[in-house]
Formats: sequence, C-alpha cells, structure tokens
Amino acid sequence: MAGFTIVWIGQVISLLGTQMTWFALTIWSYGVAEESKATVLGSVWITSFGPTVLLSPIAGALVDRWNRKLVMMLSDLGSGLMTGVVLLLYATGNLQIWHLYLTGAISGAFQAFQFPAYSAAVTTMLPKAQYARASGMMSLAEGAAGIFGPMVGSLLLGPIGTAGIMALDVVTFVVAIVALLVVGIPQPEMTEAGRAGRGSLLKESLYGFRYILERPSLLGLQLVFLATNLTATFGLIVLAPMVLTRTGEDPVTLASVQSAMGVGGLVGGLLLSTWGGPKRRVHGVLLGMVLSSLLGQVVLGLGGSLAIWAIGAFFTSFFIPIINGSNQAIWQAKVAPDVQGRVFATRRLIAQISILLGLLAGPVADYIFEPAMRPGGGLTNIFGGIVGTAPGAGMAVMLITTGVLGALVGFGGYVFPVVRNAEDILPDHDAAVSEQLTEGAAEAHAEAL
Repeated sequence: MAGFTIVWIGQVISLLGTQMTWFALTIWSYGVAEESKATVLGSVWITSFGPTVLLSPIAGALVDRWNRKLVMMLSDLGSGLMTGVVLLLYATGNLQIWHLYLTGAISGAFQAFQFPAYSAAVTTMLPKAQYARASGMMSLAEGAAGIFGPMVGSLLLGPIGTAGIMALDVVTFVVAIVALLVVGIPQPEMTEAGRAGRGSLLKESLYGFRYILERPSLLGLQLVFLATNLTATFGLIVLAPMVLTRTGEDPVTLASVQSAMGVGGLVGGLLLSTWGGPKRRVHGVLLGMVLSSLLGQVVLGLGGSLAIWAIGAFFTSFFIPIINGSNQAIWQAKVAPDVQGRVFATRRLIAQISILLGLLAGPVADYIFEPAMRPGGGLTNIFGGIVGTAPGAGMAVMLITTGVLGALVGFGGYVFPVVRNAEDILPDHDAAVSEQLTEGAAEAHAEAL
C-alpha cells in the first residue's frame, strides 16, 4: 500500500496541474475566439478526448503485452511534452486555436494507455482487500482535482498568468514520473486463460466486441450509457461558454461552478465508498442517470446565478460515482478477470463514442439555439419566460432539453427486461466456474460408478 500511495500522490499532483491548465486555456480560448465561442471550446475538448476513446481497444491489448510501469511513465511524459509545446507557443506569442486541437489530440492518444495501465498496475500491486480502498482514493483524487484545479487556476491567473500555470503543470508531470520511478510495479503472471486469448493485435483488440455482442444484457447496458453520454455531452459541453456569456466573461464564477461540480463528485465518491451502493446495482445505474439529469443538467439550464448553477453542478457530478460504481460492480461480477482488460476497453469505447458527437454541440448552440432564443426567435415563445432572451439563453435551453432527454434514457432502461434484469440473466463469473467444477465432479462420479 505504501508503494501505491506514492504513485497515487504523484497522480493527484498531476491531475491538479491538468485541471489548472484546462481552466486557464478555457479562458484563453474564449477570449481569442471572435465568434462561435461555444464551437471553439467544444472542439478543443472533443479533439483531446476523441483519441482517448477511439484508441481504447488497441491500448487495452497493448497494455496487456507491455510493461505497465513503463506505459504509465510514457503516458505522463507524452502529455507533459504536449503541455510544454503549448507553453512555448504561448510564451512566444504564436499560440493559435488549431495548436490546441493538434496537441490535445496527441495528448489524448497518450492518455488512452493511462487508464488500462493504471488499473492493471493496481491489481498487481495490492491484495484484493485493498482494491476498494484504492478505487476510493482515485475517486478522491479526481474529485479534489476537480475542486481545487479551477479554484487555484482562477487565483493564479492574475499573478502568474496562463504561461505560469502551464509551467506548473509541466512540473506536476515530472512529479508523477518520479513517483513511478521510485516504486516497483510487478508484472502479472501469465495464466492459461491469458494464453488462450493471445493472438494478433487485431484479434485481441476485437475480442471485447465479440464478448459483449454475445451477451445482450451487457450490450444493453452499454447502449444505455451511449445514449445518456450523448445527451449529457450535448448539454455540458456548452456549460462553460454559457456561464462566461451570462456573466460577462467572469472567470471566478466559472471556476466556482466547476469547483462545485468537483465537490459533487467528491461527496458522491465518499458516499459510495462508505455505503457500497444499492444492493440491486441496476438501480444505481438507471436511477442515478435520471437524478443526475433532472437535478443536475436541468437545474444548470434553469439557473441564472452562481447559487443555482452551483447546485446544478453539484448534483450533476454527485450521482456519477454511483452510476459508474454500480455499473463497474456489475461488469466485475459478470466478466472473467483474465479478459476484463480487453472487454473493459471495448466497453469504454461503446459507452463514450457518442461523446465524440459532442463536437456538434458548439455549432448547434452558435447557429441554432442561440439565434432561436434572441428576441423574436423561434423558441422564445416556449422558453423565453423561463431563461430569458439574453445571450447564453440558447445554451441554457440546450442544458434543459438534454437533461430531460437524459432522464428519459434512464427511465427507458427499465422498459427492457434484458437491461432491467441484467444481474439475474448473466451468471457471475465465479458462479460459472463453480458450476463447471460441479458438473465435472458429477461426471467423474458417474464414470466411477
């Protein structure tokens, strides 16, 4: 646990630096974009996140082949180098928006390897009794970075500027790499199941798709995540430009809203770690989606002040650990451990591929919803009395609409028995093994008789 804690501290510091840089670059991007500001901010985020999702199956297969510690170090190094490139361009007065698209995409490609490598490293570093504790510590790290990253970023933006914040971020990547250097991370031993699953890189990368398609309940769960991620992304990707537009580009208000979102994730993670989630895991998934959409996104859209936005931001993130934790418990119970790496990488791709469509959220806001909510626009008769007609009202309508749609997706999951009863339909992987052993013993007994 001591070795893991050292690695964890390095990741906490690195996550904090990353959040600070994202906040500073969000403010910079909004300021330099002459028009279509929502499109610009959405594009920067999507081009960074897209490679992480698209490369997940290949990354999962390669992580199983390579040294986990080396993969994590190279992932941190690659992301740090991209931040350094952006810093150099900014300091010399040459930074342009398209530079963020390119460096973000490269950094996202490196990050595709971080999650599977880190997950596999935890498995080999710790005994089973410590897995939950390690998961809770990572939830705490992400929540703390979400809280303090924007907060510290807004406080430092004046004294040291965007360049100073990015320089600090580069230092945090170095700290994370040093933490990995001083800790030993053992490689897993090859098992018979692992040997059976070996093959070409293409075969190993596609294995997860075949596994999920053969199990309709797992596929159904992932399709629910695909749909809710699409609605959530279309709303939340315009949150930052909406807040900045409605507050006259006030970075403190945006930082406060983002920090409230971090607090929600932190509190939700702490609740899940102590409570353990609902006994019927599917309720944690589906009801969590409903409540996160209604109490989170819808409230964000309805709000016009920091207090209301903070409440919506809190509840948007509060339910996410419960949703993800409940879903993770189902998959961990149903999927055999020796194939979880490739299956989970594919699962991540299916659930999050829809987020890439969030690239359309910016243009939809700039060219459809914002004009429609100007005085005399097509939607003012419906929503004008709720969100007004000032700049940013169209993006507020997007949050309300996508929040309602997200809740309908959660309720819709209960309509399909293959999703609603997934925990009953799919046997636990250890139960399947026990059944095979019992059948084998019965056959041996019959032969003896």
